[in-house]
Amino acid sequence: MNQSVIFSDVQYWCDETQQVCFSAQLSGLLIECFISLPALEKISAQTIVDSHNALDVFTQYRFDIEELAENAIEDDRYDEQGRIVIF
Repeated sequence: MNQSVIFSDVQYWCDETQQVCFSAQLSGLLIECFISLPALEKISAQTIVDSHNALDVFTQYRFDIEELAENAIEDDRYDEQGRIVIF
């Protein structure tokens, strides 16, 4: 695991995108990261029923999700707004 990517312990539900948002930091640069509900359901093999459930499931699978985000950061898979989105 790349020690230069640091993840915050903060996550929240984004109503606008219907995704869980979390952040990473790389060489002092803050990177917004998102995971979609379908991706979260696939990783967890659970059905997400609401935003509270999504956050709980995110917490349970945090390390797996952070690994996916770290790989995306290392591979420069940023969207047009400079964010990492896991679909």
